[in-house]
Amino acid sequence: MKKILFINTGGTFNKVYDPLSGELPVDTDASALKNIASKWLCKFEITNIIGKDSLHINSQDRLLLLATINLSEHDNIIIIHGTDTMHITAEYLAESDLEKRIVLTGAMVPYAIDPVEATANLAASVGYLQNLEKNGVFIVMNGLFGSYQKIVKDRENGKFIDK
Repeated sequence: MKKILFINTGGTFNKVYDPLSGELPVDTDASALKNIASKWLCKFEITNIIGKDSLHINSQDRLLLLATINLSEHDNIIIIHGTDTMHITAEYLAESDLEKRIVLTGAMVPYAIDPVEATANLAASVGYLQNLEKNGVFIVMNGLFGSYQKIVKDRENGKFIDK
């Protein structure tokens, strides 16, 4: 079984309801990710960086993500990322010509509100990554697996589709 680095950048996957403010801030401690991954037998490491909704991720954040990947000894990486700009980050990483297998995933509904989608997307990402033989940047969302160029968010229908 491949050892996996989870890089947690934030996004809806990690949002939690704050009963005092009524808002959904990003949990930067990766509680959802740790809860899901604790039930698995695979070897993994978790790195928390950025901690933002993907609409607020900027060029400096992507540079930090790239540096984190480059400095990592891991060749198998899953990035938890917000869905709104996942494609931008995926393209940025692909253009960086990394010799690693990188899967981006996330959720449209926070794990803290309904854990089903986040858990399914993360589990699918682990399974897909375990079977990848070639390097590249991939997206796993809503039961779809593939190159970042093929799996895209259909904003009109609120789900990911195979392009």
